[in-house]
Amino acid sequence: MKKSIIFDMDGTLFQTDKILECSLEDTFERLRSMGVWVGETPIDQYRQIMGAPLPKVWETLLPEHDQHVRAQTDGFFLERLISNIEAGKGELYPHVEEVFRGLRAQQYSIFIASNGLEKYLKTIVDHYDLTRWITEVFSIERIPSLNKSDLVGSILRKYEIDQGAVVGDRLSDIRAAKDNGLTAIGCSFDFAQEDELAQADIVINDLRELLTVLPKLYKLQKNTR
Repeated sequence: MKKSIIFDMDGTLFQTDKILECSLEDTFERLRSMGVWVGETPIDQYRQIMGAPLPKVWETLLPEHDQHVRAQTDGFFLERLISNIEAGKGELYPHVEEVFRGLRAQQYSIFIASNGLEKYLKTIVDHYDLTRWITEVFSIERIPSLNKSDLVGSILRKYEIDQGAVVGDRLSDIRAAKDNGLTAIGCSFDFAQEDELAQADIVINDLRELLTVLPKLYKLQKNTR
């Protein structure tokens, strides 16, 4: 049985909150300067929908604006996120590298499935040299439906995976696991919500817990096949 684990990126491996506020503030300051936004930057509203694909984000934050403004906003926000990552303002969650090293030592294949865009994800992966451990990164841009369950399904088909786990902090990660017959491991980190985590099979508070949880999980899966 192939041992595989699929991680979300934002709020699971990468502390998006470190660069979120400044990037969003820069973006809405630009909108204010263009005369198409009045008022405060909706940072709290964004935190509530953190993890959604960016087109869905701008539909929520800019419901009265047309697609042209949303597209411009999306492009500028992505530029600011990438600039802040490259400037070293972001940060991985504690123990990510330790956990990846341990999982690879235990012969797990590691994948990323994220609602983030390809360029954004590549910037994070390159900045922290995560290619040392990750087999492949899958962005939601690959899936016309923008549905994370479909994205995870594409990983399973490409790599012929029939058992595994999805690790993430939001309901979309949990549903992606369950829709594909995988174990849903919820991370009780910055953006996680208790009612969503309640639907996970397992909840962790520290990524290092995976090094003991996963061997037990795979032993159970192997014995029930």
